[in-house]
Amino acid sequence: MKHGIISAPQPEAVEAGALILRAGGNAIDAGIACALTQGVVDPLMCGLGGVGSATVHAPGAGGPESFNFLGVAPRAARADMWESRIVGETGDGFGFILNGNVNALGHQAAMVPGNLAGYGAMHQAYGKLPWADLCKTAIEFAEDGWMVRPHVYSYATQDEGALGRVHNSDILGYTEEGWSLYISDEGTMHRPGTWIKNPGLAESLRLIAKEGVGTLYGGALGQVLTDDMAAQGGLITMADLQDYEVVRQPALRGSYRGHDLATNAPGGSGIQVLETLNILEQFDLNGYELGSPEYIMLMAEALAYAYNDKRTRVGDPAFVDVPVNDLLDKSYAQTLAARIRNGDKAVLNRLPQFKESNETSHIVVFDKDGNAFSMTHTLGAPSGVIPPGSGFILNGCMGIFDPRPGQPTSIKPGKSYTSSMSPTLVYRDGAPYLVIGAPGATYIPQAIAQSIVNCIDFNLSISEAISVPRIAVTQSGRIDISNRIPRFVEAGLHANGYETQRSYLSYAFAGVHGIKIEDGVASGAADPGRDGMALKI
Repeated sequence: MKHGIISAPQPEAVEAGALILRAGGNAIDAGIACALTQGVVDPLMCGLGGVGSATVHAPGAGGPESFNFLGVAPRAARADMWESRIVGETGDGFGFILNGNVNALGHQAAMVPGNLAGYGAMHQAYGKLPWADLCKTAIEFAEDGWMVRPHVYSYATQDEGALGRVHNSDILGYTEEGWSLYISDEGTMHRPGTWIKNPGLAESLRLIAKEGVGTLYGGALGQVLTDDMAAQGGLITMADLQDYEVVRQPALRGSYRGHDLATNAPGGSGIQVLETLNILEQFDLNGYELGSPEYIMLMAEALAYAYNDKRTRVGDPAFVDVPVNDLLDKSYAQTLAARIRNGDKAVLNRLPQFKESNETSHIVVFDKDGNAFSMTHTLGAPSGVIPPGSGFILNGCMGIFDPRPGQPTSIKPGKSYTSSMSPTLVYRDGAPYLVIGAPGATYIPQAIAQSIVNCIDFNLSISEAISVPRIAVTQSGRIDISNRIPRFVEAGLHANGYETQRSYLSYAFAGVHGIKIEDGVASGAADPGRDGMALKI
């Protein structure tokens, strides 16, 4: 490895980051360049109008840091503003259907975006190359065009209508600009292999390259956004943009079998990863056959106990007192492990909630100087709004809030949501050993924990670790399984009182991307369920 290694779900974005590494940039530079390009070539997953979270390690910087740029509800938002619009819950119980879909589609659905502010804060703290250099490849893809890939198409044509949610084609075609960019004569997303050019986004990126992130948070690009909001009954004002701040703090720390871990602070879900591993640490996993019914049942209970704690005890720390020390106490993990040994199955305290969208992306980078970068960013469920001429879609994260006043996740000005994003670093002997993360909504922390176990307990390569068939737990007494888990294993789960739900996907439950550094040699892998790749430069 002469310069570094990078992995992400989009080959074009990986190339953008690799070019930055080759030009002398560090892992943080490469990750930002990759992210900017992801927003061009995966427009439903992420972009300038989205939100995100990252964990960054720089040797000699005093320890890894968490950057949360998860967006906030605008000042004009009110807890009861949609109460009279409630029609019912979605078909799967994950969310509410409102008259006019105002929480999911259109200008009121957008939170104050955080992504660009986050990129800028990380570049200012750790970047090496000039900011404009990081925008170059993204501008080229927006101007010259990019080719629709299978995963872009499959997500864009995924029908959520049966569950009461907005169809992705309606999101993409919500504005005239979106319709002309992404919708074919058949009324759906352009098919794989179609080339898409986005001149408006190219111009926005040129403005960002020239003026920096301030153009969105108080400058010309922000004016375009807020003028559109004012004209269309949206909530975001220029004051919201100007006052937006990235939450930068020391990374949340933990340990697992002699390895140190660093992950994002609440309102991200790194705490769920750490709690899961604390529970599993109480068991000799080498005594289990990987993928056996006994192993899957143990993993499912550890995942379920930690998931339940995240759901019921973790929120935006600016509004919720998160008991971090209690949840990460090893003695607490011992108590939960004892319950598992006694056969006490976790009961998920289901609260009415919104389903965090799978429309998310991730990046991991490691460079020759030992810098490590793991970032997840998203549009939530996109609002469909493209500020006129700007070329980028705004997030739909206001739809994550509960529209009923008085609930833990009710709307409040300045409030963010609790994200499943869990960008994580694992250290061995004080040096980065794993740089790992995933897109995939609720499944993210569960998939990351399983992949870490695969590397540490079973000594698998990073490619093998993220390819092992995964499980997930979202309901009491039920284990969701990938289609590669054999039916004779599933029968063993049934025999022990578990229900199962088989995914039609062979590679299900998030899309883990990772880098493993062992004996000074770095290797990377992209989840086989996505379109991405890892590239060493």
